[in-house]
Amino acid sequence: MDWIQQIINGISLGSIYALIALGYTMVYGIIRLINFAHGDVFMVGAFIGFYAIKYAGLGFFPALIIAMIICALLGVVIERIAYKRLRNASRIAALITAIGVSLLIEYGTIYLRGAQPEAFPQVLPNQSYKFLGATISSASIFILCVSVFLMIILQFIVRRTKIGKAMRAVSHDAEAARLMGINVDRTISATFAIGSALAGAAGVIFGIYYTKIEPLMGVIPGLKAFVAAVLGGIGIIPGAAIGGLVLGLVETLVSALGYSNWRDAAAFIILILILIFKPSGILGKNTREKV
Repeated sequence: MDWIQQIINGISLGSIYALIALGYTMVYGIIRLINFAHGDVFMVGAFIGFYAIKYAGLGFFPALIIAMIICALLGVVIERIAYKRLRNASRIAALITAIGVSLLIEYGTIYLRGAQPEAFPQVLPNQSYKFLGATISSASIFILCVSVFLMIILQFIVRRTKIGKAMRAVSHDAEAARLMGINVDRTISATFAIGSALAGAAGVIFGIYYTKIEPLMGVIPGLKAFVAAVLGGIGIIPGAAIGGLVLGLVETLVSALGYSNWRDAAAFIILILILIFKPSGILGKNTREKV
């Protein structure tokens, strides 16, 4: 029965990784950039939710929506100021810029509010349910439902809306999309906005799940979400969701077996193995590139 409980906990944790990984994979799919500042947008979302709940007295859903909106705006600002001028630059230049933006957000936050951690307020009912002998918290169920709902909304946007079709066209061939009348700059900004909004939502959910937040909290979850994106097939939206869920399950099961000290290492062992044996990821396909 403990295994059932661990699997449910793993799926809840994996859904948080999946929300962050979706931002990585969307940006990479459009402009082939690994946005390492994405984990820090996740951190900003957690603090926005914290201040909205504790000081503004808002409930979970208003705080979640505010965090998503502000993080979406932050994502657009980052893209316009830091990345737009580097679209035709070398990949190493874009990578170094992404790391610089990440450090700027982290230590800018520390400068503005200090490095002390905060305890996230309790806003969800804390109830437990029995399922096949396992005890499941209402928070885990709620987090999973919200995460799945956001993933479904994202899939609807990408598949059924005009901006989603533009995103897929730009991902396939940006120059051809521009010739067809698609505003590539606006589409890239929209991609950053949607990915950053999901990261902000993940930050609020993470705060409720773990209760402790601090300015450097985005580093490890951000790296793990990147691993999840690579595992599922970076650039493939369903792959990011699958990779996040798999990674959450692996971490939880490693802890359940008594190797909690290896929990973080497990994610990077998975990254090494996937790069060796299947670099394209679970849903990715090997493609030839012209040189």
